[in-house]
Formats: sequence, C-alpha cells, structure tokens
Amino acid sequence: MHIKETDAMRVLSVARQLTIPQVKTESAVLAPAIEAEMDRAGLKPAGPWIFIAQNLPKDAKTPFDWRICRPVTGGDDYRGNLDLIELEPVMVASARHQGPMRSLFTQGYAPLITAIEMSRHNFSGESREIYHRWAGQGARYHEIEIQFGLAN
Repeated sequence: MHIKETDAMRVLSVARQLTIPQVKTESAVLAPAIEAEMDRAGLKPAGPWIFIAQNLPKDAKTPFDWRICRPVTGGDDYRGNLDLIELEPVMVASARHQGPMRSLFTQGYAPLITAIEMSRHNFSGESREIYHRWAGQGARYHEIEIQFGLAN
C-alpha cells in the first residue's frame, strides 16, 4: 500500500449509476463514445482511463455511482454533451494489480482494503481504477492501479 496525493486533472467523462457487473458493458460502450467526442472537440489524451466509484458496494447487486474518465488537454471552450470536469487532488491509498481481470478483486482490492483497515486511515467513499495497461477483454495481463480515497 502506498499513500499519495493524486494530481489535479481535467477529464472528459460520463457518469452512470450501475452495479459492478454492468461496468464491463458500460465501459465498452462509453470508451469509444468518449474517444469520438475527443476527436470531434480537438481534445488530446493526457493519461490513462480512470473509473471512479462512490461507495463501491461489496456485492454485485447494489447500484453505485460510477464515472468513466479520460484525462485530456484542451477544452477551454468545450461545448459538447459529455462532462468536462476538473478532478481535484485527493489523498489515496493505492496498490497496483498486475494480472487478469478475474483476480482484480481477490488479489487487488482485497489486500488493499485489508491494509487500509489495519492502518490509521479511514475510507472517504471514493475509489478509482487507473488503467495503466489494458490489453482488452479476456486478456491474461493488465496493469490496474487501485486507489481508495482517504478521509484523514
């Protein structure tokens, strides 16, 4: 577990309320739509894809607030249908998961949650996944940074 402050960044994004299993389908639809909007608006990518969750549930049936984001440069005069927002810096506990998606929760999330619970830190309710290396659905290797916002 690493404690760090995230950078401020401008992101083009879309928010949804969904369940954990729906993330796969929604991200597959929304990522190309965001990329197309970036091309249309002349925005340039400025970092890897980020998924932000508010109060991520521990089960697959409870809906939660989710946002898919692509950091971008430009957009001072953006006039489009997607959300161009500024993410403020936040303190997070982070860890990197390297491997298939099927082990993201057992080998990525679970050890990080345990480490945070054993520390003096409290969860803020926000969590993020940063897709540093995405090899496509079904691939055997990805590199995903998991971040939990800290309340203190």
